[in-house]
Amino acid sequence: MDRLQAMTAFVTVVDCGGFASAARKLELSPPVVTRAVAELEERLGLRLLTRTTRVVRVTEAGARFADDCRRILAEIDAAEEAASGTHAAARGTLVLTAPVLFGHLYVTPVLVNYLTRCPEVDAHCLFVDRIVNLDEEGVDVAVRIGELPDSSLQAIRVGQVRQVLVASPAYLEAHGQPAHPAELARHTLIARGGGAPEVDWQFCDADRPFTQRLHARMRTSSNDSAIAAAVAGFGITRLLSYQVAEPLRQGRLALVLERFEKPALPIHVVHREGRRATQKVRGFIDLAVEMLRADPALR
Repeated sequence: MDRLQAMTAFVTVVDCGGFASAARKLELSPPVVTRAVAELEERLGLRLLTRTTRVVRVTEAGARFADDCRRILAEIDAAEEAASGTHAAARGTLVLTAPVLFGHLYVTPVLVNYLTRCPEVDAHCLFVDRIVNLDEEGVDVAVRIGELPDSSLQAIRVGQVRQVLVASPAYLEAHGQPAHPAELARHTLIARGGGAPEVDWQFCDADRPFTQRLHARMRTSSNDSAIAAAVAGFGITRLLSYQVAEPLRQGRLALVLERFEKPALPIHVVHREGRRATQKVRGFIDLAVEMLRADPALR
């Protein structure tokens, strides 16, 4: 096996977490894949993987080498695709995912714009409030809100959102504006999620985080429901700033306890392919980055 094939085998073992699964993906026998990694280790003079009877783990040196291998292989693929003209036109099916409300409010306008420009592309949207595994569910592009764990995925930051407390002006006029999170105990609260009515809301005071345990009179699994209840003057709710950007702009909601907000959460456009991305994926990412960064609600 030549050096590039061995690098491909090694990266596949790292990504799949084992020799047998990597061999199946590469349509090779496990001994061939095992031998390829062993030859790499011998050539480099270091251990890339640690092996037990149950698990294969990448060493610190192996993780760095895997990143370098991915970059080299991506550059080779990109060069071959450019030479063969496979990037000439966007075509095929684009699969993307985002949180439900963010997908509705921000990703859908980008997608409609993109599909209008690229008539040979179809799209499948997976808008769900959970973290989708891009490899397992065949997703090309994801929009993620929050800090990203270390991974081999490519990420482009496009903005940020805050965790904000909001209430209607009428509610605040009737019940007063709380000056500290502890005073929320005297207010009617609307919380996202199920379970017990007690909620632990996190705050920050002069860079010192703290948690306030509170009673939520209304709990709901729907962001839209929480927003509607707050706009109707029922109480105070906590959501992400993009989710309430429009009612805030219209004056139907007002911010509460801004001084105690936690640090903003980043928004990233995430994908798997790096420089190997096809025109279908690259074109959507370029447009999404342009449009999302230009949106004042995400700054």
